[in-house]
Amino acid sequence: MQASRRTNAQPRCCRSFQRWNIPFRKKTALMPPIFLFVMDTCVDGDDLQCLKDCLLATIADLPQEVLVGLMTFNRTVSVHDLSMNTIKHSFVFRGTKELSAKEVQDQLGMGSYPIEAYLQSPKTKTRAGNRRQPAPPAEPQESCQSRFFQPLSKCSKFLTDSINGISADPWVTANGKRNLRSTGAALNIATGLLENSYPGTGARIVLFAGGPCTHGPGMVVGEDLKTPIRSYLDIAKGNAPFLGQATKFYANVAARAVKHSQTIDIFACALDQTGLHEMRTCCSSTGGQLLLGDSFNSSLFSQNLTMFLSRDSESDQLEMAFNAEIEVKASRNVQVSGCLGQCTSLEVKNEIVSDLDMLGTGGTAEWRCCSLSTGSTLCFIFETTVSQEVSMAPSEQLYLQFITSYQHANSQRRVRVTTVSRSWMNENNLSLSAGFDQEAAAALMARIAVTKADLSGGGDVQRWIDRTLIRLCNKFGLFSHDEPSSFSLPDNFAQLPSIVYHLRRSQLLQNSNTSPDESAFYRHCLMRQDVTTSLSMIQPVLYAYSLSGPPVPVSLDVSSLQPDRILLLDTFFHIVIYHGETIVQWISAGYDKMPEYGNLAHLLEAPIEDAQLIYSRRFPMPRYVVTEQGGSQARFLLSKVNPSKAQTGVIYGGYVGGGGPDLQAAAILTDDVSLQTFVDHLRRLVVSSALNS
Repeated sequence: MQASRRTNAQPRCCRSFQRWNIPFRKKTALMPPIFLFVMDTCVDGDDLQCLKDCLLATIADLPQEVLVGLMTFNRTVSVHDLSMNTIKHSFVFRGTKELSAKEVQDQLGMGSYPIEAYLQSPKTKTRAGNRRQPAPPAEPQESCQSRFFQPLSKCSKFLTDSINGISADPWVTANGKRNLRSTGAALNIATGLLENSYPGTGARIVLFAGGPCTHGPGMVVGEDLKTPIRSYLDIAKGNAPFLGQATKFYANVAARAVKHSQTIDIFACALDQTGLHEMRTCCSSTGGQLLLGDSFNSSLFSQNLTMFLSRDSESDQLEMAFNAEIEVKASRNVQVSGCLGQCTSLEVKNEIVSDLDMLGTGGTAEWRCCSLSTGSTLCFIFETTVSQEVSMAPSEQLYLQFITSYQHANSQRRVRVTTVSRSWMNENNLSLSAGFDQEAAAALMARIAVTKADLSGGGDVQRWIDRTLIRLCNKFGLFSHDEPSSFSLPDNFAQLPSIVYHLRRSQLLQNSNTSPDESAFYRHCLMRQDVTTSLSMIQPVLYAYSLSGPPVPVSLDVSSLQPDRILLLDTFFHIVIYHGETIVQWISAGYDKMPEYGNLAHLLEAPIEDAQLIYSRRFPMPRYVVTEQGGSQARFLLSKVNPSKAQTGVIYGGYVGGGGPDLQAAAILTDDVSLQTFVDHLRRLVVSSALNS
């Protein structure tokens, strides 16, 4: 590999052999996917009923061979027995204790039995002679395991009856108090249950949480309602007494889950925060999904749950993979600095691992992803070890190889090998700038900024973004010293300042008007999406609909807010349809219902159809907002556009400019600087003699 050249490159290094998919053919039996559903019963009756209905409808569409388990929790944790006995029963744990896997094993009476025993029975000698015969597993231990996990084909009716029989928390909650909810203990016991039942086998723990953990290990807020859950201001002032201990607890749970290839998915639905800020590592380390909602009694929750467990239309298999490991190989003079994404280090160090400037999950050449989906994206960062005094020949190639092994949803073990090659070039080579991808660079900057924001304050991240952009523009921009008007960027760099401007203002980095749980959700989504989707989070897409022509993309600027337009904004997390003032007046007058104004009716339907198309293809599904000029929910749009218009002495949401209302644009009162002001400051800093001296 290190001595490879174009002339003697192996077939898999050629363009037509860049990717191989190789199935494993093992003689041992293969384990089907495993799902353990953990339900919060400390929710209102309507919410609980909707949760049960949605879960039952989703389970009915699962493949019949999957293994399923069920747990519920309030101030106690119940592990339900699915052995289909005539009497339903469960094992109840106190929610105040942090139990080890051995303690869970002992209290459930499971005994110690390795996973290999379930896949292939051992051979033992008989007393009658030396002939070897298969010995079945010990009956009590096998029956204990089958109590809690059953193939869906065998327990479908019993599981349906068990879920229908779940009732709301029977404990009375006093006025001014929160429900005692032992979410941390439930996750801990779920991890221990799978660790004893199916160690090292791909499994998913699907948690449905209707509020914050207030009881036992992992609690994030006290029982008294007069004490609000922590905010960013409380964290900055050190007024979050549960933050450190809860974060450490959930990190330990995540580490145990990763060790045994378990994935933790969290569906949190509540009007208040639920503790996602502390629990986020459970999803990010294991590759699980994290979804945030207002209520289980909503179409957003039911549609997200259905899409989460949907099947591929061609293979009829679940669109997910389990227990994946990724190994990176590189040719000489190339080292890997780290990986930005939802993975965990396997701590495998060799000659290609860099010890300097580690980014994300570094210090290793192999990573574990407990779960992968069709939308999973990882960002690997490499560096060269070639000194400036040594130049590589232009004909010499560098090679990178990614070996991904994973368990397919059909239980088959597969390996995907992807090999890419690139030509070496000098630092001042024009081809270096010609091959620059500004969109990929912006997505990479966002991932690095989010990673830094999780470790330090937002101010340090803003300064890092500014310094990075200034150095990049200074390196590849064209200008004369101390002449800002002479500054220009090549075409493939020109949009980067605008993207960075919106990144600085985005909810990914800004803490104002955002709770820690919302930031955890936004950042979690960014770390698993591809470049195109990440850009919609950073710089949302805006389309304009009018009677003068077909829909067109318009700049994300306040000047695009015209009274005779309908705007469609896609921020990934929200889809906003915004009606201008004139459009609202036409609707109020009922013109859209008159046959002679059929074009207006078509105009109103066009953005709705486009929004539904976006809505149906995205996971997690965004919130759908329809608003108008001057409406309260217009803030979803106004907070994203560039405030380029004058703001002094203008009523919020009014219009500025001349030529009558049809040619005017809305003005926004804000403390943010406009894009033009940001670019002007950037030009002055880039061309200054102090920077170039």
